Amino acid sequence: MAMLKMKRINIYALIDHCDDILETLQRRGVLEIENVDIEDSVFFKEDTSSIQAQYLKSSKTAQRAREILSEYTKDKKSLLSSFKGRKPLSSSEYEKLVESSNDTLKAAYDIVSYKKNIEQNEAEILKYEAQLDTIRPWLSLDVPMTFSGTASTTAFIGKFQGKKSSADILNSLAEVAPSVEKFDIDIVSSDENQTCVLILCADCDADPLSEALRKIGFEYPSYQSLVIPKQREKEIIRHINNRKGRILENENNIKSLNRYKAPLDFLEDYYVMKAERYAAFDEASVSNNTFIMTGYIAENDAIKLKHYLEEHYDAEVELEDSDTSDTPIKLKNNKFSEPVESVLATYSYPDRREADPTSIMAIFYYIFFGMMFSDAGYGLVMALACGILILKFKNMEPGLKKSMKMFFWCGISTFIWGMLFGSFFGDAVSVISNTYFGVAPPAIPGLVVPIWFNPVTNPMKMLMFSFLLGIIHLFTGLGICAYNNIKHKDYLAVLYDVISWYLLVGGAILALLSLEMMGNIAGFTLPPVFLTIGGIMAGIGAVIILFFSGRESKNPIKRLLKGMYGLYGATGYLSDILSYSRLLALGLATGVIAQVFNQIGSMMGTSVIGVILFCVIFLIGHLLNIGINALGAYVHTNRLQFVEFFGKFYKGGGREFKPFKINTKHITVKEEI
Repeated sequence: MAMLKMKRINIYALIDHCDDILETLQRRGVLEIENVDIEDSVFFKEDTSSIQAQYLKSSKTAQRAREILSEYTKDKKSLLSSFKGRKPLSSSEYEKLVESSNDTLKAAYDIVSYKKNIEQNEAEILKYEAQLDTIRPWLSLDVPMTFSGTASTTAFIGKFQGKKSSADILNSLAEVAPSVEKFDIDIVSSDENQTCVLILCADCDADPLSEALRKIGFEYPSYQSLVIPKQREKEIIRHINNRKGRILENENNIKSLNRYKAPLDFLEDYYVMKAERYAAFDEASVSNNTFIMTGYIAENDAIKLKHYLEEHYDAEVELEDSDTSDTPIKLKNNKFSEPVESVLATYSYPDRREADPTSIMAIFYYIFFGMMFSDAGYGLVMALACGILILKFKNMEPGLKKSMKMFFWCGISTFIWGMLFGSFFGDAVSVISNTYFGVAPPAIPGLVVPIWFNPVTNPMKMLMFSFLLGIIHLFTGLGICAYNNIKHKDYLAVLYDVISWYLLVGGAILALLSLEMMGNIAGFTLPPVFLTIGGIMAGIGAVIILFFSGRESKNPIKRLLKGMYGLYGATGYLSDILSYSRLLALGLATGVIAQVFNQIGSMMGTSVIGVILFCVIFLIGHLLNIGINALGAYVHTNRLQFVEFFGKFYKGGGREFKPFKINTKHITVKEEI
């Protein structure tokens, strides 16, 4: 439960060391760089956008080359490959890859060039295949398709739509041009789509015949061979085979560069890193010989960085305390609480002037999730799955690892609550024992009988326990509000905004539990004296709220009206407490659905087929139940934190600490400090 103390850092160094210093800062990832603009004729800003664009272009080339290699050579990827994270490189491995970066970039351009040649040849093959499709109906033609006739004759080479015979064409021509009689029709090919013809006539009849052919739908082919179609077919096939040979050659060239897969991954990240270093350099102010850089750094990292820069680069480093509203927030929590930081970040980072609620929130988060999921079998599956993944994949991405750790603890909580409520894959142990072994199962605590009680058979007890946890949760939120006020020495606010609500809500609860009606629901009744005590407490709290919740107004009427509105907030506490009934609802849903799947599976009998069907229904049903109810538990646990808990004290609005670091897809560099 801590926000790290931040320092403002100013770095002054020679421009010759700029690139090395920026690389050091990037690889350490501990400094958030801020823009520094000095109004001085000596200092100025560098525009490195063109250099950044060049590096990003090289990165894209490496990325494209890597994609091409994956297209032509197989990448071995398992179903769990997304958990592997980025490949860690030692400093020596990093430097070795940097030294070979020019060779790798040349290979990238070669791969892209080979792919471009493949695409060009594929496009030419498509063009030749289109020509081949066009020329095939004309293969029986023994003259070129551009043949126009002899010295005394004119030739018409073309086609008609649909299947036609010579007689059909003659009849059509007779209708539109009865005077034209001297011509010869040769059917080259005919099918349902088209009829290809060669028509020969005397030169004197060429014009009227041409007009007549146009009228009856004669068309010239879209592609005309300059040689005999049969010969052109051979030429086209030769061209296609030639292009296929070129494609195969380029594909083999690409496959021969398969060894560059890992270096290309590195190169893609390396040029992105260089581009980002130049982007960071744009934030600095530079002169002809020096540069100035400023930013924020956590106090525990500041001294180490200061000593390193001063020792290796003769830099001058200034550190000063920073506790302004613009100072970024960096959280530091123990291993139990740290996974829940991502949930807090989803809502908002805390303001620097308030407490970090992560540690307290984590306790309630795991408790509520476990109560809603509430099955020991499901919790065991979740905890084992997350634990194995964490242990197996050491380089898992930090954000994903946090989530895995969070769900590991949620699984542990679920297992504990499931044992308390006696739910292990629903009532699977009892159903299997009774149905397939014909005996009642032994009363194993947690697996067959609950260690505490069964919410399905005793829902009112579960409901009252949910309300109790809700009240504790809300009162804890008020306690953090009191802590924040004490931290800022606003002691009256503790009385007016915290103790008043403790008195009003706490007193009302005591008074209600002393009534016989509420006692019957809760299962116990407080002595009548608590009705008086509770009423007095609630009355005092109401008076404080009425007269002091609007204390910022000097006008007494406005102050009283604001007090009345503040008192109306008691209904909000009522709805907040009732909201914790979702702990009962989701817990019951998980258990009842699990029991339903067990009953459906056992209905198939004790035969071999029945056992097989039970196993299938058991596996699919419980997997569905785990998926649906785990999602429900996650969503509603978040809601209880964001709405009910944070609403009592949390302001948020802090700015997340975003250090200048390596933002890569494939590799990380293990900094040897």
